[in-house]
Amino acid sequence: MNLFAQRRTKECDVHVGIIMDGNGRWATKRGLPRLVGHKRGANRVKDIVKASSELGVTTLTLYAFSTENWKRAAHEVEGLMKMFRGYLQNNFIELNAKNIRVIFLGDPSPLAADLREQMERLEELTKDNTLITLNVAINYGGRDDLVRATREITAKILDGSLSVEDISEELISGHLDTAFQPDPDLIIRTAGELRMSNFMTWQCAYSEMAFVKKSWPEFTPKVYAEVIADYRSRTRQFGAVIPKPVEIGNKA
Repeated sequence: MNLFAQRRTKECDVHVGIIMDGNGRWATKRGLPRLVGHKRGANRVKDIVKASSELGVTTLTLYAFSTENWKRAAHEVEGLMKMFRGYLQNNFIELNAKNIRVIFLGDPSPLAADLREQMERLEELTKDNTLITLNVAINYGGRDDLVRATREITAKILDGSLSVEDISEELISGHLDTAFQPDPDLIIRTAGELRMSNFMTWQCAYSEMAFVKKSWPEFTPKVYAEVIADYRSRTRQFGAVIPKPVEIGNKA
């Protein structure tokens, strides 16, 4: 069976979020510097973005750098930022040419000015693209997302443009970094860890989960296709109990 031979219809469109874990451990296991693992992981991104469009994934969110990742060694953080700059520079034209819309999630204020400028330019350049939306979460944390949304809503209540009675799930969702996007249908975490690590805390309320033992550098399009196929075989209940259909001819 060709796992990529899936017809793209509105019903099969999927938002996938990926916690790209295991770069450093992949390198350490091979006696290499951690940054070598991060570089290998960055190269993997292009493969997975391409595979996403072939698998009916219309929104892909990649957890690139969390609000907690600043606690890592200074040389590793510096290397990651340098790598991120390089990725944007090397793929700026290609992302647009392939009809990919790029949106950055997270608080950009701690990032270097030149990096913020690159991000803004890419968002503007690709804003009308329609093949796939690629969310890149950099300096992102699910709790921080909620804090910033709460501050915006509070400011509007104080200036009279909103009232307390206006607060709803829809209002909160509309003030998050993912405003006006569908919530993730599936969250994938690589490298075998069984935790969410502060990723899209609000948005993942009803997401399906897939924990893959392979590290991110080992997460090939074939493995990705297998995970998507498994997801499509599931029945999502969203907190309800869905009765099994009664087969015709079966006795009650």
